[in-house]
Amino acid sequence: MREIIINKNEDVETVCLIENGKLIERYVNDTQTREKRLEGNIYVAEVADLIKGMQAAFVDYGDKKKGLLHFKDAIPQIDEKSEEVNEPENADIEKILKKGQKILIQIKKDSNDKKGAKVSTHISIPSKYVAFMPNTKIITISQKIEDEKRKEELLDIARKNVDEGNGIVIRTSSINANNEDIIKDISRCTKKWKEILTKYKKRKSIGLIWNAESIQEKMIIDLKIDKIITNSNEEYKKLNEILKREDINTTIELNEKEDLLNLYDIKLQMMKTQERKIWLNCGGFIAIDKTEALTAIDVNTGKYTGNKNLESTVYRVNKEATMEIAKQLRLRDIGGIIIIDYIDMKEEKNKQEIENLLKEVLKEDRAKTQVEGFTKLNLMEMTRKHICSHLDD
Repeated sequence: MREIIINKNEDVETVCLIENGKLIERYVNDTQTREKRLEGNIYVAEVADLIKGMQAAFVDYGDKKKGLLHFKDAIPQIDEKSEEVNEPENADIEKILKKGQKILIQIKKDSNDKKGAKVSTHISIPSKYVAFMPNTKIITISQKIEDEKRKEELLDIARKNVDEGNGIVIRTSSINANNEDIIKDISRCTKKWKEILTKYKKRKSIGLIWNAESIQEKMIIDLKIDKIITNSNEEYKKLNEILKREDINTTIELNEKEDLLNLYDIKLQMMKTQERKIWLNCGGFIAIDKTEALTAIDVNTGKYTGNKNLESTVYRVNKEATMEIAKQLRLRDIGGIIIIDYIDMKEEKNKQEIENLLKEVLKEDRAKTQVEGFTKLNLMEMTRKHICSHLDD
């Protein structure tokens, strides 16, 4: 049973994804102390300043803080992973942008109290089965789809239905989808892009021209939801419209009489996400420490001593820790560089099994993840993209 619980009061909106009574994802937006989520929004912007030393530009899109546009995000996109690639040696921001130039940008990472938003000219329009990428030649498929026959079938659908000059990423949800529904999804994205382009050409001033979907809308589109419960009449009406538009048959319930966070002990489950140390069933534990540069996760044997030998004891703790780490990354929406300090294992076979297990359990995560493997210092390196960046400052 998969449910979305949306609890709203005057200042705070809490969105929870629940599976069989367990909290899987949670997002809290305090409108009094936090900025409104802008990630994914598309704006008409103006180049305000060029910073040659950084090969970047500050752009004004109407927010109180200017956005930062790096060289690699201003040139045409040739690889879906280009956001992770460094600028070429011959990069020259002044050759591709001029001060006062009008450009179309999308917020890729929200601003915080220290930095302005990270923006890009690489537009992505997500939908249920695809992510539409205009002005590229990229046609690719989610790495989580492993069936070679289905991959070729989906790629063939994309090539035949995406207009020349545009690209697409086929999402994991397409694996069991009806092909006609995927084609309709591509058509909807194409139509949406044409509407955005028309607004951009007509717009004379900077400002918002397309609103990204809300967290709850992303959940509805990305996942098969059995039930939605909200205490907000306004939210109830909005969600009904989304369900009707997307032709999704999900039960929705309005309950204005109680605090929905009392359901399934959600408050208690949320409190535990603030704890640094998480105990494992075997008696070991993991400790999560976030810094500005990365998140470090330390695995410890704790109270567990095992009953065989050191290697089997260590392997069991590392295995259980892997399952919990994948759960906590999603629950806390941890993004960026993540370093996992597993307990040292001597046998290469065990190390490989732990790496394979991590990759497997991360397939359940809606966020984009990349496992790089163990370093020479026996540290596991991986990255994860936030679902909602501004809630994890």
